Amino acid sequence: MEIIRNVYREDHEMFRGTARRFFERECLPRQAAWDQAGCVDRETWLKAGREGLLCVTVPEEYGGGGGDFGHSAVLAEEYHRSGISGPSFSVHSDITAPYIVRLGTEEQKRKWLPGICRGEKILAIAMTEPGSGSDLKSIRTSAVRDGDEFVINGSKTFISNGLNADLIVVVCKTDPTAGAKGVSLIMVEAERAGFRRGRKLEKVGQHAADTAELFFDNVRVPVTNLIGNENGGFIHLMEELPQERLIIAAYCAAKLERQLELTLQYVKERRAFNQTVWDFQNTKFKLADVKAQAVAVRTMVDYYIGKHMVQKLSLQEAAIAKLYATETLWKCIDDMVQLHGGYGYMLEYPIARAFVDMRVTRIFGGTSEVLRDLIARKL
Repeated sequence: MEIIRNVYREDHEMFRGTARRFFERECLPRQAAWDQAGCVDRETWLKAGREGLLCVTVPEEYGGGGGDFGHSAVLAEEYHRSGISGPSFSVHSDITAPYIVRLGTEEQKRKWLPGICRGEKILAIAMTEPGSGSDLKSIRTSAVRDGDEFVINGSKTFISNGLNADLIVVVCKTDPTAGAKGVSLIMVEAERAGFRRGRKLEKVGQHAADTAELFFDNVRVPVTNLIGNENGGFIHLMEELPQERLIIAAYCAAKLERQLELTLQYVKERRAFNQTVWDFQNTKFKLADVKAQAVAVRTMVDYYIGKHMVQKLSLQEAAIAKLYATETLWKCIDDMVQLHGGYGYMLEYPIARAFVDMRVTRIFGGTSEVLRDLIARKL
């Protein structure tokens, strides 16, 4: 039983072929080296830029692909179908760049976006702090106005692209007395005096993804680096979070489908007790459940992708998509690891890499608990 997917156009599917070839040719052979180095080489970013795989939704006049969210979703699906882990292209292109496109001044767009689209300037967004986690209203990193500059002090943690980033959108408190209404988004260039990168964080999975701590000690940036409205940052973040959560749901759907394919291949070849693992009723029942859940996730995600492509996806719907896709993926991966036996715990097998790499999907982009609370508010 295969799902007929109607959400994508012909140009989306042509782009899928380009993305798949790039990940198989340029990324898979480098995975071991990335894992050992703990980060992705800059040349891969530049190649992705040359292939048109960065910032696919940025308007062509600023160096982007001029596509729509369907192109972003296809790229995320192919990335996770390939089994690679490390390049945080989505953080760069689908999560951070849209703030500049939507909120930036014409001067900011022309100054920053061309290099971002080419992969010459890598983006990060610095939200999370050691003491705040998902509670963005409680951030303590401050930006104090001093003439025509902001002076930034504070620290951030769990920052994807933290080691490679050239440009960082920093979530700051510009009015410490105003709670959520005192938050602003400010671009910080990595060469600014007082900016320092901390240690590379050793994660359970995604070992090639350069996740780091960032520190700001009297970092001065011009007020022209403010993105959007001063003290309007919290609203800006809430407006972009649905896309981030839907991207996560989209690649979880693709990851689940691919791991089901690989697990079926494995159990039909692996023999135990004079029969294949597939011949056991427990195996068939477990994988029947996985198939049913994969179809449910795919059907839901495609529906929400279609809504987002016409700008009708709500914050609650995006939360539903991410919550269901990530929780379902995790349960199914755990079941499929079990069907691999001891080999399911060996990182040379894709299911083991998925086990360690995908656990974080229930945490970043809004924890499952935060999403449940958000959904419950509308019940």
